[in-house]
Formats: sequence, structure tokens, C-alpha cells
Amino acid sequence: MKSLLHKDKKRRILYKNYEEKKYILNYFYNNLRLKKTVREKSYYKLISFPRNSSHTRARNRCVVTNRPRAVYKKFKFSRLVFRKLALQGDIPGIRKATW
Repeated sequence: MKSLLHKDKKRRILYKNYEEKKYILNYFYNNLRLKKTVREKSYYKLISFPRNSSHTRARNRCVVTNRPRAVYKKFKFSRLVFRKLALQGDIPGIRKATW
């Protein structure tokens, strides 16, 4: 399980390193006023970046259990951990609904 966590961290670091470069190259590639050769060069640079530098490759994971599915973005907990902590009263402002 720790290997998956390390992979995810590496992906996030790669994304952070390449984010600005990708933004600039995408601007050049999508700008129709530039010459075609400039746009092609920017495209080839874009596709030469590592796959893991894409933000979609990063996965939301639970902080406690490292579970990849059913993670609430606001709390960064999986549904199982969230329920457990909420019932114990460890998350302020959260309680079981009654009506």
C-alpha cells in the first residue's frame, strides 16, 4: 500500500514541476495567430513530457487509510473513516442526522 502512496506523491510532484511549462506551451499551441511551425514545436514539446506529469494521473486518497475510492475532498477521508470519526464526535460540526 505504501508503494501506491509513493507513486501518487511522485505524480503530484511531477505535475507541480511541469504545470507552468504545460500552460505556456498549450497557449502557444492553441493560439491560431502564430505560425504553424511554432505551434507544431510547442505540440511536440508537450507530448515529450512524462505521462505522470498530468494532473489527471494523481488520485485522491484517504489521509488515514490510503484508500483510493469514496474520498470526500473537503475532509480528505474515505467514507469509512469519515463515518467512524463522525460517530465518535472527532469532526467538529458533524453529527448524525435525525428528523
